Amino acid sequence: MKIKINSLNHILAYMTSGFLLYACGGTKPTDDLDVEKQLSYCEEQVNETLAQIGDTCLMPRSIDSKDSKWHLVNIYDWTSGFWPGILWYVYENTTNENIKEQAIKYTECLEPLTKSEPLGDHDIGFQILSSYGNAYRMTGNEAYKERVLQSAEKLSRLYNPVVGTILSWPNMVERMSWPHNTIIDNMMNLEILFWASKNGGDRKYYEIALNHARKTKDHSFRQDGSSYHVAVYDTIGGEFIKGVTNQGINDSSMWARGQAWAIYGFTMVYRETSDKEFLRFAEKIIDRYLQQLPEDHVPFWDFDDPDIPNAPKDASAAAIAASALLELSQLEDDEKKAKKYRIAASNMLESLSSARYQSRDTKPSFLLHCTGNYPGGYEIDASINYGDYYYLEALNRYKKMLQ
Repeated sequence: MKIKINSLNHILAYMTSGFLLYACGGTKPTDDLDVEKQLSYCEEQVNETLAQIGDTCLMPRSIDSKDSKWHLVNIYDWTSGFWPGILWYVYENTTNENIKEQAIKYTECLEPLTKSEPLGDHDIGFQILSSYGNAYRMTGNEAYKERVLQSAEKLSRLYNPVVGTILSWPNMVERMSWPHNTIIDNMMNLEILFWASKNGGDRKYYEIALNHARKTKDHSFRQDGSSYHVAVYDTIGGEFIKGVTNQGINDSSMWARGQAWAIYGFTMVYRETSDKEFLRFAEKIIDRYLQQLPEDHVPFWDFDDPDIPNAPKDASAAAIAASALLELSQLEDDEKKAKKYRIAASNMLESLSSARYQSRDTKPSFLLHCTGNYPGGYEIDASINYGDYYYLEALNRYKKMLQ
C-alpha cells in the first residue's frame, strides 16, 4: 500500500529528492532489472574514463559514434557539471575514496562559475546543482552550500518580472530578434532556486521559480501536451508572441529531449510546491510522451521526424524521462498511475541497460545512441555526459525504491 504524505512532511521528505532522498511511500519495482549489476557497470566505465582523461579540469562531454575517446570541454560548457555529478553518484554507491577525491577535484574546478561575473545563460543550474549540490549532500561541507546559493543568485538576475520567466539565452535577443526567450530546458534550472530558498537563500528564489513554472505551463505547450522548445515573449507587456524550435525538426514538432526536460521539470515543481495543478499537468505531458514511444521505449530524437523509423534515437531523453517517472511514481496520489509510471520507467531502464544501448567495451561512456543537436549537425548517435548522468541517477533512484 502506498503511504500518502501530508503537505509538511511532503516538503521535508522530498526537499532534496532531486538528489535521491526518498520517503518510504510508493510502489517498488518488481521487474528483472539487475540494478546492482548496472551500477557496477557504471563504476567500471567511470574508472575507464578517469584513466583516459588524466589529470585535468577539462570535462568529458561526448564521444562520437566512430570514436572511442571523450571530447573534453572547459568548465564554461553548459554540460560541465554532469561529470562531477556522475562521480558523486558513483561514490554514493561504492564509498570508494578515490572516486570521492576525483569528485571533489572536478567539483572544485567549477568554482569560477559561482563568482560574480555576468551570467551568459540559464545553465548554471545544470552546472552547479549536479556538482556542488551533490557535493554538499554527500559531505555537508558548508562551503559547497555557499557555492550553490551564490549560483542561485546569479540565475535570479536573468528573471524578467514583466514577463514572469527567466531569460534563457541573452545572446538570442539580437541574434534571432527574440525580445525575451525561455526554452523548455530552463525548467530543469528552477531546482537550484527552490533548493536555495529552503537552504538559507532569499524567498524571492521560490517566487521566481514558481512564476516561471506557471508561465511556462501556460504558454510553452500545445493543446495536446507537446512542448515548444522556445517560447518568445515581448518585454513591454510580457505577452507570449510565438513558440518556435532551435533543436527540434520544426516549430510544430515534439522534440524528444525537450519533452523529457518538461516531464522532469514539472515533476520537480510538484515535489517542491505540493500544488496538484502541477501534478495533473505533469501527467498530461508524460502521457503525451508515452503514447508515441517505439517498442523499445527509447524515443527517436524528434517524435515527428518523417524519417522514422530510420531517424536517430535519443537515449538521453529516455534516461531523463526514466529518472523523472521513478520520482513521480513516488509522489503520485493515484496508485494506478504510480504503477503505470514505475513500469514505464523500468521498461526504459531495461532497454537502456541492454547491449543495444550500453557502450560496454567499445567506449568508456555508459550509453550509446544519444542525439545532442540534430539541426546543428553535432553529437548525433553519440555518447553524451548528460545521458550518462540521468541514466545513473535513474539507477540510483531505482535502487532506493527497492530498499
